[in-house]
Amino acid sequence: MKRYWNEYQKNIADDKYFYERSCIRQTFFPGSEAAFLRMLREELGKDIYDSENQHTCTGIGYHADVVPIETTMTVVARLFSLMTEAGYENYVPSCVTSFGIFSEMTEIWKEHPETLEKTREYLWKACKREFEVPKNIAHPSDIIYKFRYELKDKMKYQLVNRFTGKPLKVVEHIGCHYAKIFPEKGVGKAEFPYVLAGMIEAWGGDVVDYPERRHCCGFGFRQYLVQENRGYCVANSKKKFESMEAYEPDFIVANCPGCAMFMDKWQYTIAEMEGKTYDREGYGIPVLTYEEMAGLLLGYDPWQLGLQLHQVQSERLLDMIGIAYNPDEKYMGVSGKVLSTPEKPHNLLV
Repeated sequence: MKRYWNEYQKNIADDKYFYERSCIRQTFFPGSEAAFLRMLREELGKDIYDSENQHTCTGIGYHADVVPIETTMTVVARLFSLMTEAGYENYVPSCVTSFGIFSEMTEIWKEHPETLEKTREYLWKACKREFEVPKNIAHPSDIIYKFRYELKDKMKYQLVNRFTGKPLKVVEHIGCHYAKIFPEKGVGKAEFPYVLAGMIEAWGGDVVDYPERRHCCGFGFRQYLVQENRGYCVANSKKKFESMEAYEPDFIVANCPGCAMFMDKWQYTIAEMEGKTYDREGYGIPVLTYEEMAGLLLGYDPWQLGLQLHQVQSERLLDMIGIAYNPDEKYMGVSGKVLSTPEKPHNLLV
């Protein structure tokens, strides 16, 4: 059995990472990327490089059939050239869509070497740059998973309800572009994805196994880009919420920025449309990124992590774990002044 499970593991580099930020994560959850860099540098003592010259991988445009594959290959090559120029070989893309893009392009280059040479030619003609293909490509959730026990030793809190002493019930959601496009690229592959479940179990929580556990969140770039088709997106998330509701999860954690954003925002949408929430009290189910989950347990300030940017608010979860926070600083800007307070939803309690 142990030998069989070894087939579902992946090689994750130990150190010396080139970090590539995500365009949509910078908009949705900017505190998550800052928390990841802090964890690697301050908690784990790792060497991770964050270049100011990086840019989009074209993922949304590529999957929406707007950007041709040759252009995507050239853009990916320029990102790899930044890594090569900085002297790194281990590439860490923040977004699972980027992770899928890089996995796809490098697999094509491996199977069809002539496309790699064409890409080198296109990049040189475009900007006189050269690149090497990374030796290791790992998603940040892979790295947090790899060092989950080292981080546990530094954590101030656990995924435990301090009032009952029982493990928190956590729904984990794996992004489709992490373990479904190229199953062998993810921990546990598409059959037994363990990258988030491993964190939850290591940090004291229980993983909720519910019928629609592997169902897509519904993002799907092409349908969401057309406003009239967005009903398909919300219907997918609603199917998941209805399936998990009976298990009364304490929160949801995702490793895809789109998934985290949609399962958070659609709860507000459904509450406004139907007056329905999927918890008993009417507050909704908090949705965290894996960096937010880890950061909270390490004792990072919830507002620096950016939890106030979520639609479903997290104070009840913080209280359940026993995490300290200052409510007066929730909407405070870097200047120290409180910014404008957002309007409260009609049906979703905050």
